[in-house]
Amino acid sequence: MAQSDTVDRILDAAEVLFAERGFSETSLRMITSKAGVNLAAVNYHFGSKNALIHAVFARFLTPFSDTLERAFDDLEQRCNGKPPTLDQTLRALTESAVRMPQRNDRGISIFMRLLGLAYTQSQGHLRKFLEQEYSQPFGRFMRLLKEATPQLTAVDRYWRIQFMLGATAFTMSSSDALRDILQNKLGVATTVQEMVARLVPFLAAGMQATDPMQLAVSKPSVA
Repeated sequence: MAQSDTVDRILDAAEVLFAERGFSETSLRMITSKAGVNLAAVNYHFGSKNALIHAVFARFLTPFSDTLERAFDDLEQRCNGKPPTLDQTLRALTESAVRMPQRNDRGISIFMRLLGLAYTQSQGHLRKFLEQEYSQPFGRFMRLLKEATPQLTAVDRYWRIQFMLGATAFTMSSSDALRDILQNKLGVATTVQEMVARLVPFLAAGMQATDPMQLAVSKPSVA
């Protein structure tokens, strides 16, 4: 078996099992059994379970980051020095994910499920890895987001970004199920591209919504 084929089989098995069971609940023996390789192959190519988790994320994020950087370059060039709008920035992000070549039809949904697990499960090593390896493209995204929402405080922007990530992760990780429900309930077929087109204005509206905390402060009290 060629080394590249062995690596791909291990990564394919790992990403599916991590997405289905979580990181802690998935053992290396489960991965080797699904991949049809021995434990020595995993140790040889990756060295540790943490390194394997990093490699699973890097296989998606490295090409995605390259695609995203080009999208931001094109966007800023078209804006002729003016800050891109929030809608334009979000569209560049989501469309980069959709346009990127996928290894299979479930590529985006699996990765978004993994990204959600990275937040909900204790994986400090993974967050550190992501910050070190992908700070440039995502730091650029945060800068564009800040420029497009000058009316928000740092705290408001923080929470709205978390809500935006949550809505995106749920929608994209459940894309197959959501499309099936739409087809069964309403008889309407849709594509991932159409889902993203509907998602972007929803996210933009949430980022720009009136701050309820400010309303509570400014609302006059009733005697």
